[in-house]
Amino acid sequence: MAEGTRSKEQIQAEIAAARARLASNVEGLITQAHPKAVAARTVQDAKAFAAGEFQAAKAQFVAVDGTPRTTRLAALAVAVLGGVAFLIVARSIARG
Repeated sequence: MAEGTRSKEQIQAEIAAARARLASNVEGLITQAHPKAVAARTVQDAKAFAAGEFQAAKAQFVAVDGTPRTTRLAALAVAVLGGVAFLIVARSIARG
């Protein structure tokens, strides 16, 4: 046989290997596109997003070394108290 020719057995082996790779790829795609897998990835993404947002919010009020940022906490407390006072006044005005 010439250098570029293959035997029948070699061709059959290559076809069988290609068939096995294709079956594996199709199985992987089916698994990846399964609704439960999509839902699980969505839940993981949502949890990661929520954790990142929580850390970002926490960083606004707690320094890297763990000490509270008193000026920002005081500003938050004033804002909350102002909102409560506004609601109390608005409620008393609405009642007459």
